[in-house]
Order: sequence, then structure tokens, then C-alpha cells
Amino acid sequence: MAGNGTVDLVSKWLVVIGGLNWGLVGLGAFVGTDLNVVKLLLGGVAGGVVANVVYLLVGLSAAYALMGMFKK
Repeated sequence: MAGNGTVDLVSKWLVVIGGLNWGLVGLGAFVGTDLNVVKLLLGGVAGGVVANVVYLLVGLSAAYALMGMFKK
């Protein structure tokens, strides 16, 4: 990821959080429970709107990371 240091740092953290969350979602499917941490923490807030914003930011961060991979 190239560019602004703050944007890079926030983007990296969001990609890590998203990756860990998806790992837990997969694990939860095997053990028969919902381990989606974002949904568990933010799903009830404003009908899940905040959770959806987090998902959107994680997706945008991944796209930003992907663009950075091709700039080098």
C-alpha cells in the first residue's frame, strides 16, 4: 500500500480485522455457531447499519491494498 501513512495504517488494520472476522465466520460454521464479531458487536446498532459501514470500509481497504500491490 502506497500513499498517506495514516490511510495505509487504517487500511491495513481494517483488512486484518476483516480477515480475522471471516476466519471466525468459517470456524463458526464448523462448530455450529455465529462467530461474526462485527455482527455480534454492531449488528443491533441502528438495524445493523453501523456493521454494514464497517463491512464497506473493510472492502474498500482491501481494494486499496490490491491497488497498492499493482503500483509497485
